[in-house]
Amino acid sequence: MKNMYVYDNLARSQDFVRTLEEEPRRSISNEARKNREKAHHMNLAYVLFLIAALCCTGVFLVNYLQIQSEVTRKAEVIASLEKDLNDLRLSNDEEYNRILSSVNMEEIKRIAIGELGMTYAREGQIQTYTNEGNDYMRRVAQD
Repeated sequence: MKNMYVYDNLARSQDFVRTLEEEPRRSISNEARKNREKAHHMNLAYVLFLIAALCCTGVFLVNYLQIQSEVTRKAEVIASLEKDLNDLRLSNDEEYNRILSSVNMEEIKRIAIGELGMTYAREGQIQTYTNEGNDYMRRVAQD
């Protein structure tokens, strides 16, 4: 500022130039000034409130992560059990088909008629019954 060259014929004071270069200060209300002062100072109650809020948030976060990991673990267990179920169904179906293919119906017919004395049903022995519901029916012999 000392070595500043002035191009006109007016001599200005250094303080006046400095005040022109600075931004003019806006006046603020007392209420706004008090609020700003309160915002800059943290009292013990505010710090305790923030610590309590942080602790609650931490507890909720830990519980959420535990529940999330439990859900993931249970989903993996369910997937494993479903795989086991499908394997058992497949082996059961294979065993059933093996048993069906090993049954000789002609041998069963020969044993039933020849050794056990069974005969085919005659005309009056067959009775039909229609079940109108989904219930089962038990037939009791009439002697």
